[in-house]
Amino acid sequence: MTTLLVIAKEPRPGWVKTRLTPPFTASEAASLARAALADTLSAVAATPASRRVLVLDGTPGPWLPPGFDVVPQCAGGLDERLADAFAGCEGPALLIGMDTPQVTPELLTVDFADCDACFGPAEDGGFWALGLAEPDPGLLRGVPMSTAATGALQRERLVDAGLRVRDLPRLRDVDTARDAWAVAAEAPHGRFAARLARLTAATRR
Repeated sequence: MTTLLVIAKEPRPGWVKTRLTPPFTASEAASLARAALADTLSAVAATPASRRVLVLDGTPGPWLPPGFDVVPQCAGGLDERLADAFAGCEGPALLIGMDTPQVTPELLTVDFADCDACFGPAEDGGFWALGLAEPDPGLLRGVPMSTAATGALQRERLVDAGLRVRDLPRLRDVDTARDAWAVAAEAPHGRFAARLARLTAATRR
């Protein structure tokens, strides 16, 4: 069975989702990040897994459900931190971030019967999920992160390593307010959509 990894930042003001300000305040952006993380962790908790791990930059809060091991992120760039998350795994592993609160257990239930890697592209050119049947940190180190070409370069790295890659559905990350409203429309019953609705209603009063 697969290890599920969530890489995340502690949702505190000024630390997360800074591109949501404006129109939201730093505190409001952090509350949206907290809701997105809670939705993500709920989906992971409901997905069959051999182990569930939160790879966290910061301190756990009441948003963390039971059943997760918490490990700190290492120092370095995002490629190093993702690589280090995989380095701590034995056997198949799937890693996601906290930017796609619309994920479901169905999306996260993957197997590697006919592939060596699962790759979930994101609308912004990055990727929302990466699964490896045999975790190899070297497949991530050195890949330029947070660019419009990150996803293509990461997938190319997998293919160049001779891996059979299965593509997962393309999802939209929550980076901007426009993203937030689009994602909330895709998952209208989650904590993220509810929090966004409350904030939007408050600004219209």
